[in-house]
Amino acid sequence: MSSVLYDVPGPRAIARNRILAIVTVAVVLALVGFVILRMLETGQFSAEKWFVFTFSNVWMGIFNALGNTLAAFALAAVLSVILGFVLAIGRLSDHAWVRVPVTVITELFRAVPVLVFMMLLYYGLPVVGVKMDPYWAVVIALMAYNGSVLAEVLRAGVESLPRGQGEAGYAIGLRKSGVLRLILLPQAIRAMLPVIVAQLVVTMKDTALGFIITYPELLYYAKQLTSQQGRPILQSAFVIGGIYILMCLILSGIARWVEIRTRRSTKVLGIVAGAADPRTHEEGTDTELIAMQRGAGKFHGTSTGA
Repeated sequence: MSSVLYDVPGPRAIARNRILAIVTVAVVLALVGFVILRMLETGQFSAEKWFVFTFSNVWMGIFNALGNTLAAFALAAVLSVILGFVLAIGRLSDHAWVRVPVTVITELFRAVPVLVFMMLLYYGLPVVGVKMDPYWAVVIALMAYNGSVLAEVLRAGVESLPRGQGEAGYAIGLRKSGVLRLILLPQAIRAMLPVIVAQLVVTMKDTALGFIITYPELLYYAKQLTSQQGRPILQSAFVIGGIYILMCLILSGIARWVEIRTRRSTKVLGIVAGAADPRTHEEGTDTELIAMQRGAGKFHGTSTGA
């Protein structure tokens, strides 16, 4: 007996998988136990190591550093998405004089590491008489790298769609800009949303690189805490790492909520289209007819001269 994608495991395969699962769990628990044991033996759970976190000024400093991290991430994320759209549209252009320079810029931004970009902006520009604030060095570096990555994500999403999607838009008289804006990009964003969110999570975590150019974000403040009484190195890492984990979980939760909402709106649109035209129940025509109806709704009365 087999399914469409793989053979159903037999008794031996099931037993083998269970053994592997038990061994994996045992190894993970052993490693966790070893780490906890070593921390106990070295006194990492002692009150002295956590004493610094009993002061309200320390937590105020953590919250200020968190605000700086979120400020850099928020602006960098918005600019990265905007830059990603611009570069993606440029790479999809039919004109070589647009496509080629945009391709060169995209590949250049992707090739330069974020840390190198930050150091060039902060330490390199003063050599030519231009001084840049650490905040803007972090934001611009994150925008350039992540924007170029998002451009490739969006371009791949558009090019992965069936050709009939674009042809349906052209059939009702839309220009290429209308096809991209009304039909292709909305579907590409919906399909590539998990990848986009993953890249935004990377953007958030890469703000920690700003501590090298003295930007006062979370990691920079954690480094200052390690020099306090008791040398709370691991403790600072646990606290700051926990904050990063919480922020990533919140961002992923928001993305999941947006994905569910967009999926629900797509289903409602399909029901309405099916009620208006029985042909939408035929296999393989749903998406193209819905796209045509969406485009026609925006196009009607506005592009008759196209």
